[in-house]
Amino acid sequence: MAKGYWIARVDVRDPERYKDYVSTAKPAFERYGAKFLARGGEVTELEGKARGRNVVIEFETVDIARQCYDSPEYQAAKAIRQECADAEMIIVEGAAT
Repeated sequence: MAKGYWIARVDVRDPERYKDYVSTAKPAFERYGAKFLARGGEVTELEGKARGRNVVIEFETVDIARQCYDSPEYQAAKAIRQECADAEMIIVEGAAT
């Protein structure tokens, strides 16, 4: 079964409040086995407009990635994130190996 990936592109408006998002989201990420492949770091803009923060998170399956997003733990974190950041988030199915 193919892995699932969250890809998030974020512009943080309030860095101090964003720390609350990170700490509130942590239990959901732990519960669903999230593996951070990229979190912040240097960005090279090739096409289109880059955002300030880019994150790639791996999950065992697309279904588990969706369960994490829909979980009460993550929904609480999402509410905080939406107060302090603008984001685009998608789930992508990994290539079959």
